Amino acid sequence: MHFRTRLRHLVLAGAALATVTASLPAAAAADSGERHHHPSDRGLSAVIRYTEYGIPHIVAKDYANLGFGTGWAQAADQICTLADGFVTVNGERSRWFGPDGAPDGSLSSATKNLSSDLYFRGVRDAGTVEGLLRTPAPAGPSARLKELMRGWAAGYNAWLKQNRITDPACKDAAWVRPVTGLDVARRGFAVSVLGGQGRGIDGITAARPPASPAAVNAPDSGITSAPDPARTAAAARELFAAENATMGSNAVAFHGSTTANGRGLLLGNPHYPWQGGRRFWQSQQTIPGELNVSGASLLGTTVVNIGFNDKVAWSHTVATGVTLNLHQLTLDPADPTTYLVDGKPERMTRRTVTVPVQDGAPVTRTQYWTRYGPVITGLGSQLPLPWTATTAYALNDPNAANLRGSDTALGFGRARSTQDVLDTLRRTQGLPWVNTVAADSAGNSLFTQSQVLPRITDELAQRCSTPLGRATYPASGVAVLDGSRGDCALGSDPDAVQPGVFGPSKMPVIQNAPYVENSNDSAWLTNADRPITGYERIFGNVNTPRSLRTRGGIEDVAAMAGRGRLTVADLQTQQFANRAPAGDLAAADAAKACPTALPDDQEACRVIGAWDRTVNSDSEGALLFDRFWRKFVGSVPLAEQWKVPFSAADPVRTPNTLNTASPGFAKALKDAVTELRAAGIPLDAPLGAHQFVVRNGARIPVSGGTESLGIWNKTEPVWNPAGGGYTEVAHGTSHVQAVGWDGSRCPVARTLLTYSQSSNSQSAHYSDQTRLYAGERWVTSRFCEKDILRSPALKVVRVRD
Repeated sequence: MHFRTRLRHLVLAGAALATVTASLPAAAAADSGERHHHPSDRGLSAVIRYTEYGIPHIVAKDYANLGFGTGWAQAADQICTLADGFVTVNGERSRWFGPDGAPDGSLSSATKNLSSDLYFRGVRDAGTVEGLLRTPAPAGPSARLKELMRGWAAGYNAWLKQNRITDPACKDAAWVRPVTGLDVARRGFAVSVLGGQGRGIDGITAARPPASPAAVNAPDSGITSAPDPARTAAAARELFAAENATMGSNAVAFHGSTTANGRGLLLGNPHYPWQGGRRFWQSQQTIPGELNVSGASLLGTTVVNIGFNDKVAWSHTVATGVTLNLHQLTLDPADPTTYLVDGKPERMTRRTVTVPVQDGAPVTRTQYWTRYGPVITGLGSQLPLPWTATTAYALNDPNAANLRGSDTALGFGRARSTQDVLDTLRRTQGLPWVNTVAADSAGNSLFTQSQVLPRITDELAQRCSTPLGRATYPASGVAVLDGSRGDCALGSDPDAVQPGVFGPSKMPVIQNAPYVENSNDSAWLTNADRPITGYERIFGNVNTPRSLRTRGGIEDVAAMAGRGRLTVADLQTQQFANRAPAGDLAAADAAKACPTALPDDQEACRVIGAWDRTVNSDSEGALLFDRFWRKFVGSVPLAEQWKVPFSAADPVRTPNTLNTASPGFAKALKDAVTELRAAGIPLDAPLGAHQFVVRNGARIPVSGGTESLGIWNKTEPVWNPAGGGYTEVAHGTSHVQAVGWDGSRCPVARTLLTYSQSSNSQSAHYSDQTRLYAGERWVTSRFCEKDILRSPALKVVRVRD
């Protein structure tokens, strides 16, 4: 009792740090937060209360001190992953890890350390992020956010100074070093441009002007006069397809008319990588009287990105809006580094970048920048954009001028209603590549695709697309505009905070529908009874086939809304229902046609017929159907997979009826059976016996399934037949939250961080929530003070510089 009393006194003493602001009204507290600038980082401190599963509840008196506590606590759990990311944004991967190694993909698509370094050193040398930090709000980051970043860096550094690293991934590594607030901002910049410049780093850093017109036309030059429009359009469609992304998500908000108590409900289920720097990390951030929010942060960010407070809950899903466009340049015939605009020559800006290299001489390369952005010679290997004597391509990424994303998240954390969420989006305009789904305690629901997108109207694309753009824009939303015409500039919306982007009035929005749901398709069928149309093509498409995950999700949540009387427990049930829509649509037909396809193997036919159409860990036949289905959809075009084609009049139920007459059907079935038998896996083995992760030598079974099966609880595992099946998860269900309200001051919230808080194999919180996930169990969120203090795992730490 004596020990618990001491803890309680320490907690109360720590909370007293903030009593200065506690009695102020929220607006006054906000003003004080904007005005105060600390002359140094000395004297920063916070109180961190840890509850079950290592979840920190951070209390501080202002934003700098809150940043300090957050940086300290993130470093404690994720020092090696965070340090690796800072090496990336400082352009030092080649120095520490060699030029040919590969980054983890969390901060860009660069395939080699050298190209990553060339890009990020170029950003650093150009002072890009410093310029954004100097931009006054609202176009630039707020004073609050700058204080958070400054404090976060100081907290990270304090942890580093005061603790010994135990994680084998970076123990005693010279590349783990102190950081600055500018480093934190650079990391935020990298996250912002992930869908734009970050997607094209290899093509930006490899861009070289042709040596001469003769060299361009040499037979072995590898350079063609122009990319093929049809092939490029198909490649662009593939590149920007949601089902091929390493980031995805589901989210649904239910209106009070569908719930048991008339208050809103939200289920957020982001699908993100299980390893590396794009993991989520849980916390609660509190400045009494000013901010009190709980949820998940992307590593290295200072704010809660997905979360809830006592009145509002929100989640994000990766959106279909294309965050970049291309400008096709007409070059000066005498100089391929000069381009023409309205007949007048403009010289490209040369960015000469030098990268230090481990065990070798520094590498110096030149990048070429234009009024539109960098010259780029390809978006991935599938989408070449050759620089010839007559033509080059420049990439426009409006998020390269956007450091506002964390201000948007901060506004959500302070919101009191879904209308406040919408108002925050209109004021900050900071989200680069996600939709927002929200619910509140008054019963409101919200979906909005509020993104920072290039202002490509369909009218502009019609008027200014090059022949290549006329193919790519309808197919994928990637516009290729004529860069030689001044009248093809993007222009500005009067309500936009930065030039060249859409303003809030152009964003797809739906408020207070019985349900709003998104599974990474466009805004069109957010609510199947109230389709959203009328937006520009760059936001996404309409009247086209939806993914099976979207179709299954809409079926599930529409049925839930129809039943009504919903509670948080219903959200939890939906998360782990593990229904396989592909199985419901195709398994019976597959089993019926199986004896013809496999005349000598009736066991496979029996297993598919008996499968329960779920991907629970104990489901027998799920693995066989999964391996068959991946092969079938991977080899048979969509138009040939189903007998009943897609109909825009019935988009949730079509296409349907498996086309077992397709030659690809029998082959996929045979190949799946052969594959499992060769791996020594019984055809009717329970899924969890062969879909698992190994943590500290122990196998942990994982339920869920792949995108093409349409599973809500999405799991994209790594196939390793020699190791016994799926032996790791690449990406999938990550930070899950099921949130409602009961009229008290405390939200009713259940959370789950599937891969756990720490990537340090020595940590007690390396796999504890992963075991919860395997058992389909949840963490009861401790949001209110009384619940935090009652935690049997309560551990209080006062951290200071």
